[in-house]
Amino acid sequence: MKTSDFNAYKIRYRNAIRQALAQAATGRFDEAAFPAYSHRNPLINWLFWQRLRNALEYVERSAPYEQILDFGCGSGVMLPYLAQVCKRVSAMDVDLLPLESAQKYIPLAPNVKVYDATKTTLADLPANSFDLVIALDVLEHVEDLSRALNEIFALLKPNGRLIVSGPTENILYQIGRKIAGPEYSGVYHERGIAEIKTEIARRAHIERIAQLYWCMPLFEIFAAQKTP
Repeated sequence: MKTSDFNAYKIRYRNAIRQALAQAATGRFDEAAFPAYSHRNPLINWLFWQRLRNALEYVERSAPYEQILDFGCGSGVMLPYLAQVCKRVSAMDVDLLPLESAQKYIPLAPNVKVYDATKTTLADLPANSFDLVIALDVLEHVEDLSRALNEIFALLKPNGRLIVSGPTENILYQIGRKIAGPEYSGVYHERGIAEIKTEIARRAHIERIAQLYWCMPLFEIFAAQKTP
């Protein structure tokens, strides 16, 4: 992805998020990362978008796709791009208000289907049908990680891939959350990325995508491929 293309994508979605935030109750969209994607501090804002860019560039390598699932889609920040490189895109979250709010400014493409995870579960989706399942900064919130991973890998086609990002939860990450502001001060993660990676490694081969950053590891991004 060219830098100019990514910057245009970022500016468009960041503006949509800021408009949605202006209409929302304080704190309502914190868990959907609205404050992070629209943060006025350029370093914090850059870090979150750079994390997204690494994931998008990895997706781009093997495009186009037949089916992709964005699990824990949040504001839907991945969806405009996924709709361009995939025939059918599914998006799922337990809280769809952030996505619905962003949609007012960036409507969903016709090839995107949204699922309410309180009504439709991973187990309800067709098995062995997805080329990619994307789970960015979501698995640290899942209470029963083992079950969720079993269901995700059941959805993937043979050689399909799961793309994951998550916080390290190390001391630098904890300090960074405090510096970032009150939106990040709560304790709501079930686990860090190390535990997630260990659990996934029991099921699939892991391919590193990026670590942000080697001198100050706050986030890690990797992929795991389902064996035939």
